[in-house]
Amino acid sequence: MIRARNRRVSKPTGSKSSSARASQIERHCKYTLITGGAGFIGSNVADRLMREGRDVIVYDNLSRRGVSANIEWLASNHGSHLQVETGDIRDVTRMHSLARHAREVFHFAAQVAVTTSFEDPREDFEINVGGTLNLLEALRSQSPPPPLVFTSTNKVYGSLRDLRVRPNGTRYQPASWPLRFGIDEARQLEFHSPYACSKGAADQYVLDYARSMGLPAVVFRMSCIYGPRQLGTEDQGWVAHFLNRAIHGQPLTIYGDGKQVRDVLFVTDLVDALLLAQEHMSELTGEAFNIGGGANNTLSLLELLSMIRELQGTLPPINMGEWRAGDQKYYVSNIKKFRALTRWLPRVNVRDGVGQLYQWLCDRGGRRDAPRVTESSDSFGTCDHPL
Repeated sequence: MIRARNRRVSKPTGSKSSSARASQIERHCKYTLITGGAGFIGSNVADRLMREGRDVIVYDNLSRRGVSANIEWLASNHGSHLQVETGDIRDVTRMHSLARHAREVFHFAAQVAVTTSFEDPREDFEINVGGTLNLLEALRSQSPPPPLVFTSTNKVYGSLRDLRVRPNGTRYQPASWPLRFGIDEARQLEFHSPYACSKGAADQYVLDYARSMGLPAVVFRMSCIYGPRQLGTEDQGWVAHFLNRAIHGQPLTIYGDGKQVRDVLFVTDLVDALLLAQEHMSELTGEAFNIGGGANNTLSLLELLSMIRELQGTLPPINMGEWRAGDQKYYVSNIKKFRALTRWLPRVNVRDGVGQLYQWLCDRGGRRDAPRVTESSDSFGTCDHPL
């Protein structure tokens, strides 16, 4: 999240006043602090926690499209447990104030677009590195410091150009059989954009604060996350972006040949993993984990187009563009490390997840007659030997 607006959010219609509870939460209760909590992932985490009866402070600058609707949704369902603070993670004073009574922290606030990082690398650095350092220092000042889960990115592994891949129908697959199970955490870090540099630096700061300063903290190096409350853009949230444009009949642009493969993880499965990380913090602190759908939940751009055609019966116009700098032809997370320590596994398969997101986007846009994804023998995103 980018611009600072140091004010409280006005009360959403039909909800309890979050500001009325502010001093009560801060003085008498421990709460979960979620930076970037009005965004796609943050709002889903906040919803789960408040359904479990926990108090949550969402800290967000509300600069992204759709986040005000997320706040209204949270407030209408959980007003008595929700406090919203509007501000910037570069505000040192606010970070220290919010850390004071935090039980646990999820850090999602960030500049999230690779293209934006090229346009303004200094601001990208100040938000992703400076903002994270502000939070780490605020947490370190507490005794004991509250545990932190930080979301990094698979972009810290670079373009993976040394991986030999070959086309296989609608997708690329690794020439080496072991790599079909994904990239693991032993992979050397390699930053190929200002965004990768800033997120990678923040990633390393979090791990070092855990190792050197005793701050309980875990890093998730995440692949592609999708699901309800994601609107998506061309630069971030590609599954939702493609679905949303298709629903409205708008042209789609594919950069490269469309055979690029990613593992995709449904947001409810990610929320499960995030909460497990906090639950198992004593065993996991100081570790980084590759988190995604894994080898059993993968998708290429061409395969997503096939699913859209199945859902709608037609496709919007498709434009082809040049490969983007640093794009990975194949990235799949090897999730064995986190699974071994927590027994976590994704539960929502690609077909069901895409169908749920498609229906949510249709409902949000007022189109309630959308066809549903049905059972099919097509096996998008499966591997022959499950993990």
